[in-house]
Amino acid sequence: MAQVEATTERIVAADAEKVFDALADYSGTRATLLPEHFSEYEVREGGDGEGTLVHWKLQATSKRVRDCLLEVTEPSDGELVEKDRNSSMVTTWRVTPAGEGRSRVVATTTWQGASGVGGFFERTFAPKGLGRIYDAILAKLAAQVEK
Repeated sequence: MAQVEATTERIVAADAEKVFDALADYSGTRATLLPEHFSEYEVREGGDGEGTLVHWKLQATSKRVRDCLLEVTEPSDGELVEKDRNSSMVTTWRVTPAGEGRSRVVATTTWQGASGVGGFFERTFAPKGLGRIYDAILAKLAAQVEK
């Protein structure tokens, strides 16, 4: 099994603190940012950054649905890490200043991929598909915080 990685980034016209606060607001803003690939969204513990436990189903393709139960940590300033209790998937959100009133948001998701031919296709196509999903989240985030 090889590690698979998908990374997406966007410059947002808002201060890093405002952007981070929106991403960390699992009980409010975060649910509004999710595209149609997500369902059954539920905050089970916490709701604001560190200590949050959130559930959702992610349908990356017509045949592949992941049931995710994510523990949220904030290992450093401007960083949210979502670790799935049900798989090896980890998503790290990093928000850093990118000039006056601007921020860079980088979302990186890693997981242990399958082996063999299936693993080859997963490593080849899954990062692009997941990148499109996270790009949609970042577009909604930008629209939310740039108001």
